[in-house]
Order: sequence, then C-alpha cells, then structure tokens
Amino acid sequence: MSKLWDQMLLVPTVVRLASRAPRNPDTAWEGYWRGIRTTGRSGDVLWDSDSAAERAQYSDAIAAHFDPALPVVDVGCGNGTHTRWLAGLFPRVLGIDVSKGAIEMASKEAEGVQNADFMVLDASGARAGELLLERLGPANVFVRGVFHVLKPGKQAAMAANLRTVIGDRGRMLLAETNFRGNSLGYLTELGATRQSMPLQLRRALENLPRPGHFGARERHGVFSDSDWQLIADGPVNIEVVPMNASGLPQWVPGYYALLSGAKDSGTEKERV
Repeated sequence: MSKLWDQMLLVPTVVRLASRAPRNPDTAWEGYWRGIRTTGRSGDVLWDSDSAAERAQYSDAIAAHFDPALPVVDVGCGNGTHTRWLAGLFPRVLGIDVSKGAIEMASKEAEGVQNADFMVLDASGARAGELLLERLGPANVFVRGVFHVLKPGKQAAMAANLRTVIGDRGRMLLAETNFRGNSLGYLTELGATRQSMPLQLRRALENLPRPGHFGARERHGVFSDSDWQLIADGPVNIEVVPMNASGLPQWVPGYYALLSGAKDSGTEKERV
C-alpha cells in the first residue's frame, strides 16, 4: 500500500511535466537534444550510461552472428555512444537518428573516429530502408531503446525498413526496456518522489513521447514470422545514468532479440 501511495503522490507532478511535451514526436526529439548540455554517465541523457557492463551482454551475440564484412547501422543513435563502441568492432558504422541536434552532437563526440559516420534519418520513414541499402549495401543493424517509444504503426514501418537493410546476410540485435509495471512505478523505481524528480527524468517527461515496454510479445507482433527469423532472445539489464545519492549503477529490466531474415534458414532458434 505504501508503494502505491507513493506512486499516487507523483501524479500531479507527472501530469504537469508531461503536459509540456510537444505533440509531434519529431519536434519533441529535436527539442530534447537541443537542450542537452552534458552526456555520459554523469550527463543529462537518461539512457546514456555508457555502460561496459551492459554492452557485455550483447557482445557475444554480435561477435557470433554479425557478419564482420558488413557495415553496421546504429538506429536511434542519439549522441553516438553505441556507434563509437561498434566502430571499435566493425570496419564501418553508420549512426542514424531522427534528430538533427542528436546527429550534430554525435558527430562532435566521434571526432577522430574514422570509421563512424552519422546521418539524420527517420528509420520508420518512407523509403528509409531503400536509402540505407543504396548507401551501404546489406548491413547488420543494432537498435537500443527505440521500439518502446514508437506507436504500433511506426514500429511496423521501421521493422519493414530494417528488413530491407539486413537482406539475406545481415543480422539485427535489438535491446529495449521492458519494465512491466505502470509508468508511475517505473519513475519511482528510478528515484522519483513527490519531493524531488531527478533532472534526467524531468527532462524526459517535459520533452518526449510517453514510453511503453517492449518484450517477446511485442516483438512477435512487430516482426512477423513470414519476414523474420528469431535466432535468440531473452532478458537483459538496460543501464541508465545513476540518479541515486550513492551514484551506484541503476538498471531497468529489458529484453533483447537477435534476428535474421526469414529466408535465411542457416540458423536455429536458441532460447537464452
């Protein structure tokens, strides 16, 4: 009962902050990134923890299943933290994001990284898959924390575009937050109280579309068996920037899936 009461006390603050968020998602994301001053573990971006521990959860699957001869597309790259990580593993990486402000920041933070490029592109937009295929040829795809903030129609459009990108040789690894409680429970789990709201949470509430969750059920609804083959999936921990007084790591329950195109029958599903 105490936890429920704590959540209810958050309602006025959440409603007030969320009412400021732009209705147009593209406008919202652009405004969000234009307001960012610092990134990284102690920065303003909620999900930009730059966590080696989180990346280690993906490394084995990427090493085992991504064709090293293919480029990699980092979808929804933000300020490019994972693009730079992937550039240390593959000869060519392209980070894409719907926000011009994010791409400008990513390009600045990746100065000196010769094999990382960036491009403003809505991965759910018309012909986005064809545009990427024309630029790169078939590619591997990495997606962290994008599908859970999209409406169902956008999720389906983005999945179709990414299916075009991977072709017969590419693979896709996605990792999404999958907190199964309500949004108030999510906020309290990350440190929000009626007395205080961490800056990173406040900025997200004031600027961004309301997030959902994305797990096996959602993945199955978006990535049809006729177009995709599931190689492996399971739980992961998505690390966010520390927002507690101790500065210790904070995690959100997440879900990952490794997929190929359905026509590629060279792999069998593994449950991990």
